[in-house]
Amino acid sequence: MTAIGHAEVAAFAIEKVNLPAEAAARYRLQVKHLRDRLEAKIESDPGFDLVKMLHSGSVAKGTALRTVNDLDVAVYVEAGSAPQDDGQLLPWLAERLVEANPNMSADQFQPKDHCVTVSFHGSGLDVDVVPVLYEGDANDCGYLVRKHTGERILTSIPRHLEFIRLRKNVHGDHFKQLIRLTKWWKKIELRRDPDFRFKSFMIELIWAHLADAGLSLGNYPDALEGFFSFVVKNELREQIAFTDYFRASDIPARSGKAIEVLDPVNLGNNVAERYSDIDRQRIVSAAHNALDALGEARYATTKGDEIDCWQEVLGSGFKG
Repeated sequence: MTAIGHAEVAAFAIEKVNLPAEAAARYRLQVKHLRDRLEAKIESDPGFDLVKMLHSGSVAKGTALRTVNDLDVAVYVEAGSAPQDDGQLLPWLAERLVEANPNMSADQFQPKDHCVTVSFHGSGLDVDVVPVLYEGDANDCGYLVRKHTGERILTSIPRHLEFIRLRKNVHGDHFKQLIRLTKWWKKIELRRDPDFRFKSFMIELIWAHLADAGLSLGNYPDALEGFFSFVVKNELREQIAFTDYFRASDIPARSGKAIEVLDPVNLGNNVAERYSDIDRQRIVSAAHNALDALGEARYATTKGDEIDCWQEVLGSGFKG
């Protein structure tokens, strides 16, 4: 019988992986202050170009790691008011955010590649504000502007959050916890290989696919083996798509991209659009190594050997 099972992995997650509840509450409060000031500005100035601010990203979804140091929010922008030149969009957004936050200095709002980063000097926390071009859709659908290309990508922050919440309602906290553990594994892999790419959104969607397909999530070692086995067996060659907001007949045929994981709120958005076949092979190879390590852990003859195997997956901080 193995010495390391569900209880040990769950305890490690609570101690080392998960963002503590009190920290998450503080971070959400920080976003709330930003949102409250924006809403006050909108109420006092109905012609203001910004429409609303929605909390997005891992903290909003409940999948954030303890090591998170920034938050993601989306600001919905009146599409007709935004600059037509994409290169001017983020500086323009920074100016609007400064207007809405007169208690903060302008240098706390810095345009970056795809967002405006708001720095809070007291907490040391950054909030990345991403513009969404909005045309009044009832489902809060709007368009992200892809950096470098200027391509418009349809998205819906509420539907993305609902997509995660629906699966959490079915599978309990196990669904989010396994996402966090897999993101932690990705973090360990990045230390080994800086060229390793595996977007957190892709990890979430693969777990959603496996959960929808009936993979049992109640035992973390077994479920992690299921995740890595799925990646190894199909080598990420199968298209992953969902029908939460579409009919099965709406799902497009494969396009020939190296990996196809379709955004559940926009079937035209392949989340892995920019991944090469080399990127795919790196993910498969890393998953293969993790699967081997977990398999070896099951047959280890000493607890020390078993811990060594688990450390290949979850890092040297795992002590069993």
